[in-house]
Amino acid sequence: MTRQTFLPTPVTARPGEPYVRVRDLERDLAERVDGEVRFDAGTRGAYSTDGSNYRQVPLGVVVPRTVEAAVRAVAVCREHRAPVTSRGGGTSLAGQTCNVAVIIDWSKYCHRLVSVDAEAGTCVVEPGIVLDVLNRRLAETGLEFGPRPSTHSQCTLGGMIGNNSCGSTAQAYGKTAGNVSRLEILTYDGTRMWVGPTDERQYARFLEGGGRRAEIYRALHDIVDAHAEEIRRRFPDIPRRVSGYNLDELLPGGAFNLARALVGSEGTLAVVLRAELCLVPVPKAESLVILGYHDIAAAADAVPRIAAHRPLQLEGVDDKLIGFERRLGMHPEALGRLPEGGGWLMVSFPGDSQRKADKRARALTDALEGTEHAPHVAFFDKEKVEKGLWEVRESGLGATARVPGMRETWEGWEDSAVPPERLGGYLRDLLRLLDEFDYGDAALYGHFGQGCVHTRIPFDLVTADGIAAFGAFLDRAADLVVAYGGSLSGEHGDGQSRGQLLPKMFGPEVMEAFEQVKAVFDPGNRMNPGKIVAPNGVGENLRLGADWTPADPPVTFGYPGDEGSFQRAVMRCCGLAGDFGFTAGHLRVSMACAEHELLPALRAASPETLVLADGFSCRTQIEQSGVGRQALHLAEILAAAQRGASPGAYPERQILRRPGRPQTLDGRR
Repeated sequence: MTRQTFLPTPVTARPGEPYVRVRDLERDLAERVDGEVRFDAGTRGAYSTDGSNYRQVPLGVVVPRTVEAAVRAVAVCREHRAPVTSRGGGTSLAGQTCNVAVIIDWSKYCHRLVSVDAEAGTCVVEPGIVLDVLNRRLAETGLEFGPRPSTHSQCTLGGMIGNNSCGSTAQAYGKTAGNVSRLEILTYDGTRMWVGPTDERQYARFLEGGGRRAEIYRALHDIVDAHAEEIRRRFPDIPRRVSGYNLDELLPGGAFNLARALVGSEGTLAVVLRAELCLVPVPKAESLVILGYHDIAAAADAVPRIAAHRPLQLEGVDDKLIGFERRLGMHPEALGRLPEGGGWLMVSFPGDSQRKADKRARALTDALEGTEHAPHVAFFDKEKVEKGLWEVRESGLGATARVPGMRETWEGWEDSAVPPERLGGYLRDLLRLLDEFDYGDAALYGHFGQGCVHTRIPFDLVTADGIAAFGAFLDRAADLVVAYGGSLSGEHGDGQSRGQLLPKMFGPEVMEAFEQVKAVFDPGNRMNPGKIVAPNGVGENLRLGADWTPADPPVTFGYPGDEGSFQRAVMRCCGLAGDFGFTAGHLRVSMACAEHELLPALRAASPETLVLADGFSCRTQIEQSGVGRQALHLAEILAAAQRGASPGAYPERQILRRPGRPQTLDGRR
């Protein structure tokens, strides 16, 4: 007898703005959740954006002290029908971590390394642990988590799982999805379970057990069976396909790996509570070769031949990025070591000893000699020198975000990916498209060994015509990458930046499968709504936009690099200045800088002085200093003024403890 198949009704429509009794929600969260419950204007403003072009003011923020507290927070949100968005480091570039929702920030407390099994090469972590912190804690085992994005000092493992992050070392270790063993997840309806690869016997046991787990597994099995042929046809077979849901992990004949299928779902299907990760040995030594070519497209042409030597990292940078860093005075010593060229490949090789790593690097340069891909060569095997050169590449986003005297650049088409063997042709066509739209200032760099291209483009996001051109460019660029057999996203995910464009890549049938999967986990569309499935448009919720008319207050400093404008200076920030709490040596340097002016001024200030600091780095300096003051966000001061507050001495204590506010910023009631 043939088993009847039931496919869920797809989630195709965006929900309207949620009707939530916010004060009741805030009260219930404060009463029932062990954590900081922040519904004040300053916190909501701080969490309204991430590293992307987008801004959505959240309902409020919960900073749970434990995983169990986060589970209770989701339960309270469910009772109020409030949407939920998980957030880690906030470095997302496609708008995944901002939403009109309750933001759960995992990074402050839920960062435990739960267990390590060195023999099995696995560990279990909570989602708020930062990648660099995890790898430092694993150091004595000789193991590490392999993928390493350039934001490794800020990004959390939960965020990496949400985005299916990669980084330069994915050349050797693959995407985050391939390095996840199991996930403990929580659905919006309260279902909690560990998921991972599922063989036929396990699948049968799940079905026999009944309940919500059986319902989820059966529905996913039926969806993928119904669309298997089109999934195989439309999913590009490339190293960096990050767009869409990973339905290829559920195809018949495979491991039916639900954990890997959920990686990259950006919090739209479930909340990740814990993760069991696969670890790799830390290389004992590395050698770096930098290869100089005539231009960046010629460098890309050489990638397949170089990738055949199985490097640890194979990165590309163009002459525009190098020129921007020189103009900004960044890394002068490292830039002076580059070989001649207009486009460069950075290739590193690991080894059990320095001699073995050097031997692999020399084998590459010998193989290229005399070929059409013969480059100018510079060879390095000193750790300090290599670190400086890698900072040239890892500074790409910051260096291209704002160059004095040039137009501001933005995300939007910053991580497309194509088959590596077609990368040179794609770059030439992309450069022509950029020129056609007058975006020719954009630098190109990225993970060339896997066909992934990073860039920031001088979009005009403050006029109606500019925003229309932004949308038109994205439309054409999406057509281009699909024509090359590529992916809209090769690392940063879809979020709002690319969600609207996914039908171009996947077609109507696979999009229906995505929508059905969303319906299995979250039929009410309360999990990070407006991302991937039933997405917000690329031109909606812009942090700037055609109606952006900010005040430009009088200033004391001259801001000569910003036409005297404080507002233009503020726009320099792209969210990647560095995390002083996690990067070795940075906190000491930060506090030394603060001692020049900031901290002496605070110590001399009267108790009635308002202490204003919108930036997290300044807040951290003040909190770590022991001066006994706490900084306020501008929005908090404005909100207090609207209430007619007269706080008197130590105004932050009064403003942050106003009547009816369940908790202060530091979690005290």
